[in-house]
Amino acid sequence: MEGEKGKTLVRFTAEHGLTSDRIGGIQEDRAGNIYVLTEPGVLCRFDGRGFTKMPSLDPAKSEWKLGPDDLWFPAGPDTGAVLRWDGAALHRLKFPTTAAGDAATLPRDKFPNAKYSPYDVYTIFKDSKGRVWFGTAVLGACCYDGTFFAWAGRAENGSFGVRGIAEDSDGKFWLSNTLFRFAEVPDPPVVQDPVDREYARYRKEKGIGTEADTYSAFVSAVRDKEGHLWLAIMGGAVCRYDGATWTEYPVLHEGKPIWINRIYRDRQDRMWVASNEHGLYRLDGGKFEKVRY
Repeated sequence: MEGEKGKTLVRFTAEHGLTSDRIGGIQEDRAGNIYVLTEPGVLCRFDGRGFTKMPSLDPAKSEWKLGPDDLWFPAGPDTGAVLRWDGAALHRLKFPTTAAGDAATLPRDKFPNAKYSPYDVYTIFKDSKGRVWFGTAVLGACCYDGTFFAWAGRAENGSFGVRGIAEDSDGKFWLSNTLFRFAEVPDPPVVQDPVDREYARYRKEKGIGTEADTYSAFVSAVRDKEGHLWLAIMGGAVCRYDGATWTEYPVLHEGKPIWINRIYRDRQDRMWVASNEHGLYRLDGGKFEKVRY
């Protein structure tokens, strides 16, 4: 387990206290504690050497709340739920049902082995106002402000779902693509259709991309310290947007683009990407280089 700080990668498994080697998320709280979510929905805290299982509440006693120090995790496929760590216990929370969700069913007779709920969450994002967003399988994104659930972008990406959420410098939101963005409507009009009413809080606007652009669809996004957006693109690249121009950074293995699924920004403002089959890459000298370990 011992390694030189900043130069060695150490692999942790169930032998070190994790309840499973299948990881659903890793987050750090404001005090610097590291929390790892293992399947199926168990949260473990890292003490510097090993992991300790954290307490969970009965779902019947779990509460929807929004605190500044809460940590949020997807609950997994076919759950239609999310997990909230409030610093003392883990809450398991189901979304309030919606008209759109009730209508978005998967025919089990055609897909008997599919694990799916329309409320399944692919990604979680906290915006500049402290609200938390959940990117779902087919219902678009849900914004929760502590009291109200607002939906945006229903089925905009088809079966791809909302896998990445970005907030630009104008305070508007991109949901896995740059073809359009969503602006908040403070006083939405009253509409009769229940689905339209659920999606009335955010208005779709024309975006800054086209279907021909490399950066038209993304799976993950972060902002750097200058506020520039970095998007992990499906086609094996990262694109940086500074508010005026795009810069593309290929992510390659043996000269060929690879499938990447997540981009991260560390405390030194360095960019990292995780790939499906070829490990971890880091931006170094203007190029994404594979991390050797």
